[in-house]
Amino acid sequence: MTTEKKAVPRHVAIVMDGNGRWAKKRFLPRFFGHKQGVDALVKIVQACIDREIEYLTVFAFSSENWKRPSDEVSGLMGLVLAAVSRYLARMGAMGVRIRIVGDREAVSDKLRNAWNEAESSTAHNSKLTLSVAFNYGGRWDVVQACKAAMQAGVPPAELTEARLSEFMAMNYAPDPDLFIRTGGEVRISNFLLWQVAYTEFVFSDCLWPEFGEAQLDAAIESFRERDRRFGGVKEAPALAGV
Repeated sequence: MTTEKKAVPRHVAIVMDGNGRWAKKRFLPRFFGHKQGVDALVKIVQACIDREIEYLTVFAFSSENWKRPSDEVSGLMGLVLAAVSRYLARMGAMGVRIRIVGDREAVSDKLRNAWNEAESSTAHNSKLTLSVAFNYGGRWDVVQACKAAMQAGVPPAELTEARLSEFMAMNYAPDPDLFIRTGGEVRISNFLLWQVAYTEFVFSDCLWPEFGEAQLDAAIESFRERDRRFGGVKEAPALAGV
């Protein structure tokens, strides 16, 4: 007897929140929480591959995060460089394609070059597309898409939702099916505003460094229980004999 395969979301988006609080609970500097968060991400990437999820998008650094203390910001930038150096080959071997989403103008040439290397060296992979949103904001995304559409000469009368979507930063991916935020906060925080119009939301109290396969499976199970109508109405099945 074959067991029916349960549906999984095609695209999962995650706000990886709680690194700083994880470190504070252990009387450690916030940087150690971010470092532990990178390790947690690598494990979740593998878990998504195991579950045949096609797209994973994570919020690594928002356009508002520049307001944080300068030492934390510089530490995050250095951590990104270290993570690329440490995990790029492993991600490539896992079949992961890396995409960086966000405004690249404000980051250093060194970081920008590391991103370019990560993208180019994994461009042939197809097991999972990992999109890392860095210096990203949902409002920025809409504005840059509008600018790009105007620069492309799209007439106002032809600027439909579908047409504008072609200029969004993640035009290569389907909209997220499942949005997870860890750390106990219950808000979007300017992440993927355009793309999550009909996404299912799961908010977890688990701090990101502690988020693992069990928590991911719980979120997926919650997703499976949702009645996704996308603004429509599902007709009730006809009664037999009527």
